[in-house]
Amino acid sequence: MSGLIALLDDVAALTRIAAASLDDVAGMATKAGTKAAGVIIDDAAVTPKYVTGLDPKRELPIIWKIARASFFNKLVILLPVAMLLRYYAPWLLVPLLMIGGLYLCFEGAEKIYHVLRPHKDAHVEADMSVGDPVQLEKRRVKGAIKTDFILSAEIMTITLNEIPDGSIWLQAAALAVVAVAITALVYGVVGLIVKMDDAGAWLALNGRTGVGRKLGKGLVYGMPHLLTVLSTVGTAAMLWVGGSILVHGVHDLGWHAPYDLIHGVAVSIAGSNGFGVWAVTALADGIIGLAVGLLLIPIVTRVLSPILASVTGTKAAH
Repeated sequence: MSGLIALLDDVAALTRIAAASLDDVAGMATKAGTKAAGVIIDDAAVTPKYVTGLDPKRELPIIWKIARASFFNKLVILLPVAMLLRYYAPWLLVPLLMIGGLYLCFEGAEKIYHVLRPHKDAHVEADMSVGDPVQLEKRRVKGAIKTDFILSAEIMTITLNEIPDGSIWLQAAALAVVAVAITALVYGVVGLIVKMDDAGAWLALNGRTGVGRKLGKGLVYGMPHLLTVLSTVGTAAMLWVGGSILVHGVHDLGWHAPYDLIHGVAVSIAGSNGFGVWAVTALADGIIGLAVGLLLIPIVTRVLSPILASVTGTKAAH
């Protein structure tokens, strides 16, 4: 009897340890996931464009293809690479994170520049030249998966940088939780967005009440505005996150002036108001991200793009 009691006591102790571990994983995942907000919002804003102009019946299957590839990218490729870097080359994390920050700054600034000075999009022109819907779908899916891989790499790097030192299994579990949760959230939201206009059209035509029909019309007319809001918020978040990554990166590498200056200005303006300090800091990080991104535009479009195009044999985008 005493042996049974001892066994049950051991089981209870193991259960408490497992529960504590799950709490640690959830806590680390939540904290790390919030840092990737800018990339997540932009991912949700960008993805619907890949099903624009295609057969509505193919929208959800296409999104599922992209989501499935995203799960694979994060869990099978990026997670093991991230853990290997964490334990065998941790000094690479900050430089890699800063490269991702530069990418976010460039993408955000390029979107703003595109609005201020509209120019042709080589990818759109290439899509228009494809007459076969099957080939167009394959091209769109391939392009979406490439974009997702870049954004996923940035999400995983940001997440890894936020996870505290500890058990390799807890860190890997936290990284996996963030990967699964973010992918499910992004593509679940994208699925709702792309079918919202279809649901609205059905309600507008088949609604039994005037309120239902008006709601349907509102969904149809509101879709473009929703995508515009998502894109705007995503762009702002990319600049904020990108700028923040750069400021914290140079701080970690030993140049403390930008971080100290921004923190000092935020405290002098907002005082002890935590949200106010965060808001001023985010605004300053976003301005830095925009400035860096604008500086990168001519470098990327006039120097790097032609080089990449010559290597891959594709036409450079201008």
